[in-house]
Amino acid sequence: MTVLVVGASGATGRHLVEQLLIQKHKVKAIVRSPEKLPESWRNNDNFQIISASILELSDREMSEYSRDCQAIVSCLGHNLTWKGIYGQPRKLVTDATRRLCDAIKANKPEQAVRFVLMNTTGNRNRDLNEPISFAQKCVIALLRLLLPPHVDNETAADYLRTKIGQNNECIEWTAVRPDGLTNENEVTDYEIHPSPTKSAIFNAGKISRINVGHFMANLISDDDLWKKWKGQMPVIYNKSSVDKK
Repeated sequence: MTVLVVGASGATGRHLVEQLLIQKHKVKAIVRSPEKLPESWRNNDNFQIISASILELSDREMSEYSRDCQAIVSCLGHNLTWKGIYGQPRKLVTDATRRLCDAIKANKPEQAVRFVLMNTTGNRNRDLNEPISFAQKCVIALLRLLLPPHVDNETAADYLRTKIGQNNECIEWTAVRPDGLTNENEVTDYEIHPSPTKSAIFNAGKISRINVGHFMANLISDDDLWKKWKGQMPVIYNKSSVDKK
């Protein structure tokens, strides 16, 4: 398959690209700073660098770069700096999701393109009416007021749920919701749930970035796994030591 990745130079996007290359997919990455990418990728014939800022591409360029792709993955996020949180673009994830989906529809693919959005457990799947405590509702209300990136994550997933929906001829989607992200060097056992089994605010679980990348790569590659989770917002946790026993 040919997979377009945005956010490939990020902490999780790097792991996703590595897993896709291990699986022998062709990967196209739109990145603002190509010099940050590993040298091994640049020498890989299956890897293509597109040096650009995603929101500065024209509609024609967006359609061109996505035309031959069977899957698109967004690992975009806001930098944890004052400018990254409160500066522009405040709707980076949402606007990129919308424009990429518009590009897919403009290309009129013969088969639906798989769109994977990296999201967060702090965002509820309102299709499932996921219950949360009153205290967590209050904290999330504050996050919406104080942290624009949280609203951006919610709006991006809502775009897929409400604008793309479950029966789009051109696009099938999954929004992957990792919990507290950690850095590990190897893939370990992890578990997937339709909804959070922990409180994202008061009892967050852990998931390594490499495990998130591994799951997203498998979503794209494995037809049965895709059928299970398409149109949903699966939550991913590291498998606990207790479970391993």
